[in-house]
Amino acid sequence: MAIDDSPSSSFFSPWPDRLRHSAIILLAAAMALAVLVTFGELSPVRAAAVFVCIAAAALVPWRLHDVAASREDVRGVNPVESAAVSAIVAGMPDPAVLLDRAGRVIHLNAAAAQLAPALRKNELAQFALRSPEIITALRESIATTETRRATYLDHVPVDRWMELIITPVPVPTLFGGTDKCMLMTFHDQTPLRRVEEMRADFVANASHELRTPLAALSGFIDTLQGPAKDDVKARERFLGIMHTQATRMARLIDDLLSLSRVELSAHVRPDTLVDIVPIIRQVADGLEPLAGERQVDIDIDLPETPVAIAGDREELLRLFENLVENALKYGASGGKVIVSLSQAMSGEGAPEVRVMVRDFGPGIAPEHLPRLTERFYRVDVGDSRAQGGTGLGLSLVKHIVNRHRGRLLIESVPKNGATFTACFPQVKPPAST
Repeated sequence: MAIDDSPSSSFFSPWPDRLRHSAIILLAAAMALAVLVTFGELSPVRAAAVFVCIAAAALVPWRLHDVAASREDVRGVNPVESAAVSAIVAGMPDPAVLLDRAGRVIHLNAAAAQLAPALRKNELAQFALRSPEIITALRESIATTETRRATYLDHVPVDRWMELIITPVPVPTLFGGTDKCMLMTFHDQTPLRRVEEMRADFVANASHELRTPLAALSGFIDTLQGPAKDDVKARERFLGIMHTQATRMARLIDDLLSLSRVELSAHVRPDTLVDIVPIIRQVADGLEPLAGERQVDIDIDLPETPVAIAGDREELLRLFENLVENALKYGASGGKVIVSLSQAMSGEGAPEVRVMVRDFGPGIAPEHLPRLTERFYRVDVGDSRAQGGTGLGLSLVKHIVNRHRGRLLIESVPKNGATFTACFPQVKPPAST
């Protein structure tokens, strides 16, 4: 055992391998020297000396050559570019990008690639992340090797508030030293911002819109407690008005909460496949009493086969209810409402599903069309409130369509009705097995 571990043993153990690898060189040298000796060009003694030199050069282990080769091998494996570091970055739940001191991408995970598709390995991150806040924070962090934070608004595909944290990370170098890389992590602040906006909007909108019905209720209560205390007819009439105002307040609060919930999740696209054909039929059946009361016929033109989209069933129900109910209320004079579903190609050439709701009422003037989806915007305030409208229906429709990555088309000609078309990206249902 001691002999095997000795330096001399480790020196002589590779000799058979060296001899095998150098056999061709030694054989060629021996043949060449033999020819020279045969023709008298070289004496046998000198030929033997030359052969010994060649053999020594071929067989002696020159450490300089091995050290150079080992250095070349080490140079090809950068510790930061190892599979372990790549796996750590890939396993981070938030979008993460690891950069070198020059700002080039070393590793990035799938979430970062989805957030910024222009990011490429071994390319400068500044070219892919064009937000001024990001570029400023990155340059400062590279220059100072200190942590930097930045908050910015990402508009594509929907508005999202993002917080960027750039953290210098000490990493080992090839020759035993340390260097600084930059770890960029992105945190989605959209839910927090949505909650803050929802709270502020709810307070502002509720206080504004609830003031009128609350004032009416307060006035009627004072009247019933005072002059009309013993007037049965007045009491019945006032109680009916109070019930209407209370119902209006309840619907207003319900619409505000629904709108806030949709806005809160606007950046999260639904991923559940739903068939919208039965949803539309359910909406039409549920609004038949209102159609009978307004003396309006609902014509439905829907395919017999399922039509699937990625969506939220409850939100889609609310969307179609608002569109059809608006058509029944504000287009009742036309006597008919058409609800149809078709499949076509969008302007970008992608297949989409289109649900069209058309009425034949008085229509909408062109100057009102761009503002119809604003909160509390009404073409005719008096008529809207008389119909029980809250001014939030079309705003809710717009936000639901946006969350489903669709689009809302509004067309109208005065005295010739209005057409509202909700367009959704089409998704093929999974093949049945």
